[in-house]
Amino acid sequence: MNVSAPTGSDDDAYWQRPGSEPEPFGAGRPVPQPAPTPRYEGPPRTPPPSPYWRPPLVQKPPPPRSMPGQDMDSLDETEGSARTVTYGVGLVAGAIALILMCLLCARAIF
Repeated sequence: MNVSAPTGSDDDAYWQRPGSEPEPFGAGRPVPQPAPTPRYEGPPRTPPPSPYWRPPLVQKPPPPRSMPGQDMDSLDETEGSARTVTYGVGLVAGAIALILMCLLCARAIF
């Protein structure tokens, strides 16, 4: 089976059916009409919402409650005792760390 065109022939006669003559390009074919351009109609309409779609609205909120009074002297005393406890815990932890460091260094040196 030979599927290549014979050499020396530059026209399309080789590929035509037997007994037919070559036609010019597009001869005898109907010319299609150009497609009409589509027109944008806009977005579709949405149905109206239900009249009860909103939650009930409280027109007047209740007034804020009053806060309890603060005893400033008691607050200062409590903060002072908390500071004393914090410093005490820090001093004890530092003393333990210092003793451990001295033991480890003495063991490494001696």
